[in-house]
Amino acid sequence: MKSIQKQSIVNRRKSRVRGKIKGIKKRVRVSARASLSGIFVQFIDDDKGVTILSSRDNGFKGTKVERAAELGKKIGKEAVDKGIKDVVFDRGSKKYHGRVKALADALREAGLKL
Repeated sequence: MKSIQKQSIVNRRKSRVRGKIKGIKKRVRVSARASLSGIFVQFIDDDKGVTILSSRDNGFKGTKVERAAELGKKIGKEAVDKGIKDVVFDRGSKKYHGRVKALADALREAGLKL
């Protein structure tokens, strides 16, 4: 498969996911970005265009899935402490399995409603 074709598939999936969700003050958007080196998470208020919280999986030990779960627990507790309860999960162009699923499950365990 050519790289241009792969990129068009990724862009279609990304626009399909992003077209259905929007973060507001009552229900912020949790953007998950998984790269080869790690996973990045941001809590975003789309009305103001402001990032409320952000973090990545630096400093955690274990496999990539275990590090994503630890990150979800840590940033989920920080979000609950800031008063965030309801969120919209934005997986971007990634499929909902592996690290992305582990992150979402850990956010739920921390007390957030996805």
